[in-house]
Amino acid sequence: MMNSQSLRTLEYEQIKEDLARYAVSYAGKEHISNLQPMTYLTSIHRAMEETAEAKELLEKGSSIPLPSLEGIEWIMSLMGTGYLYNEQDFTAVGTFLNSCTQLRKYMASKEQTAPRIGAYASSLLELSHVKDEITRCIRFGSIDDGASKGLEKVRKRLNVAKERLHKKIEGVMSRHQSILQENIYSMRNGRYVIPVKREYHKQVKGSVLDQSTSGQTVFIEPDEVAALQGELDLLLADEAREEAIILGRLTDLVEQEGVSLRLNIEVTGTYDFIFAKAKYARTLGATAVKLNERGFMRMIGGRHPMLQGMIPISLEFGKGYKSLIVTGPNTGGKTVVLKTLGILTLMAQSGMLIPVEEGSEFTVFSDVMSVIGDGQSLTQSLSTFSAQMKSIEEMLRGAGKGVLLLIDELAAGTDPGEGIALSTALLEELSRRGANIIVTTHFNELKAFAAGTPGFQNARMEFDKDTLQPLYRLTIGEAGESYALQIAEKLGIDLSVIERSKQIVKEQRVEQGYRDAHMQRQQLKVQRDPTDIGIDVEVQADHVDEKEQDGKALPQSFEIGDAVYVSSLGRTGIVFEKRNSLGMVGVMIQKQKMSINHKRLKPYISKDELYPDDYDFDIIFESKENRKKKKLMQRKYVEGLSIVYDGDNS
Repeated sequence: MMNSQSLRTLEYEQIKEDLARYAVSYAGKEHISNLQPMTYLTSIHRAMEETAEAKELLEKGSSIPLPSLEGIEWIMSLMGTGYLYNEQDFTAVGTFLNSCTQLRKYMASKEQTAPRIGAYASSLLELSHVKDEITRCIRFGSIDDGASKGLEKVRKRLNVAKERLHKKIEGVMSRHQSILQENIYSMRNGRYVIPVKREYHKQVKGSVLDQSTSGQTVFIEPDEVAALQGELDLLLADEAREEAIILGRLTDLVEQEGVSLRLNIEVTGTYDFIFAKAKYARTLGATAVKLNERGFMRMIGGRHPMLQGMIPISLEFGKGYKSLIVTGPNTGGKTVVLKTLGILTLMAQSGMLIPVEEGSEFTVFSDVMSVIGDGQSLTQSLSTFSAQMKSIEEMLRGAGKGVLLLIDELAAGTDPGEGIALSTALLEELSRRGANIIVTTHFNELKAFAAGTPGFQNARMEFDKDTLQPLYRLTIGEAGESYALQIAEKLGIDLSVIERSKQIVKEQRVEQGYRDAHMQRQQLKVQRDPTDIGIDVEVQADHVDEKEQDGKALPQSFEIGDAVYVSSLGRTGIVFEKRNSLGMVGVMIQKQKMSINHKRLKPYISKDELYPDDYDFDIIFESKENRKKKKLMQRKYVEGLSIVYDGDNS
C-alpha cells in the first residue's frame, strides 16, 4: 500500500476522478475507485499492455459495444430478498445479456489484434435461455399476451368486457348530451364517469365520484355502467394474478443465474475499466513504457496530466547515481519536476499509459513518498519547517531500497546554517538506507554536496539569462543558479538595493574563500606537526592572503570603513578605528568590536568600493539607541545623557 499522504499530495485521486469520467458503467467506476498503484512488476506490465491494446482498438476507429449496466446494480442489490422484479427490471436484464453477446462476438473478432483483453470475453456467459424467455414474455416494457395461456385467455375476455362497457357509456352520453359539460368520458379511481353540468346532475341515475375545481362539473358513474364495471374489475384482478405468476417465474429464472450474472458484470466492468484507461490515454497523448526492477529510471519528455501546455521534462537516474539535487530559480519549475515524476510513476504502476516520449523506461518502486508544499501546516497549525520535518520523520521510517522520495525545498524556513547542516545529514541518512531521492533546494552548499557525494548528481532548471524567463528544462550534471538579484531587478527593486546585494554576495564569497584557505592551511599544519596545533596562523600565511593591485603591495594603512581579513581568526571585518600608537586597529567582526594588531590584518576591500563618500558609518558601528543619543546631543545639551562603551576585546 502506497503512502496515502503522498497520494493526496501528488493528486492521484484527481487523476482517478478524471479517469472515471470515461467509464460508462457503475462496475467500471467501481474498478477505478478501487485503483491503487501496484508493486508487482508482472501485474503492472499486464495491466499496461491491456490498456495499450484497448487504445490501439480505439485508434483504429472501433466502436466498442460496452454495456452501460443501467438498472443492473438495483437488480443485483435486491437478489434473494423476495422482491418481485417488474417489467422494467427484466427489460434491463435482457438488454444487458444482449450487450454481453455483442461484446463476446466483438472481442472474438479482435483476437489477433488484442489477445490479452480478448481472453476476458471467453468468460462471458450468454444465458440464452434467460434472454430468450425475457424476450418472449416482455415486449416494449410490458408483459406480452402470449407470455402464458391463462393470461392470453383472461385478456381476451377483458377486451370483450371493455368493448361492451364502452358501448354502454357512449349510449348513456348520447341520451344526456344536452346536460354534459363536454362529450367525453374519463376515469376516476379506475371507474368510468361522464362530465355532467352541476345543475342537471340529478337527471342522471348514478354515483357522483368527483367534481371539477370550479364546482361547475360533476363526474358521475351511471348505474347501468356500474354493473359492467364490476365485471371488468373481476377480470382485471384475474389479469393481475396471471401477470404476477409470469413475473414470479421470470424472477426465479434470473435469480437462479445470479452467479453467472455477477460474473458477466465483473467481466464487462473490467472491459469498461480498461477502455476508460485507453480513452483517457488518448486525450493525454499517453503511451506504454518499458518497466524494470533494477532501479533505472529514464523519463523522456514527461508531461503532467493536469498541466496543459507545460514544457516536457526529461530526467534519468539509476546508473552511476540514484539521487538528484535539483537547483534553479524560484519560478523555474523545480516543483513541477517532482510532481510530474511522482504522478507519472503512480500512473504507470496503476497500469495506465503515461504522457512521455519513446525511449522512456520506468522502474517499479515499493513506495513513493513526497513532501511538497506546506499543506500540512494549514491543517495542523505547524510552521512550514515543522510540517516538513514531521513528514521527513515519516520518510526516515519508510526509506529503503526501491523507495522514491520527493522533497521540495528541503529544510527551508529555518536558519540557513542549520538548514544546510540538517539537509546534508538527512540526505546522507536517506541515501544510506538505499532510497532514491529527488530533492529541490536553494542551498548552494548542497550543490557541492551532490558533486562530491557518491550516489548523488546535480541537476538544474535552465533559465534564459537574457530574458530572465524560466525554460522549464532540466539539465543533469550541472548545478543551477537562483538568479534572485536579476529577477528582483527586472521586477523593479531599487537599483541601489540590487547593487548593495551584489556587494554583500561578493563579501560572503570572498569570506568563504578565506575560510576555506584557512582550513586548508590548518589541515596542512596538522599534517606537518600534529602536536603543534596552537601555532599562529600568520606564520603559515602564504601568497593566498596577499592582495595586490597593479603589481604593487597595498600600503598597510587602514581607513574607517575598509574591509579587512583577520588572519589570526580566519574572518573578515570592518575597520571602525584607525591604527593607534601601539599599532592596534579597531575592527568589528559580526557586530563585535575588537582591537587587533595591524600585522594580523590583510587589506580586503577598500571603503571606497563598499560605501558612498558621505556614508554614515554610525549605521554600522553604533547601536540604534546610541545613534539617537548622538543626534540629540548634537541639537542640545541634555543633563545626565551619556554614551557608555564596553571595553574593547583584544
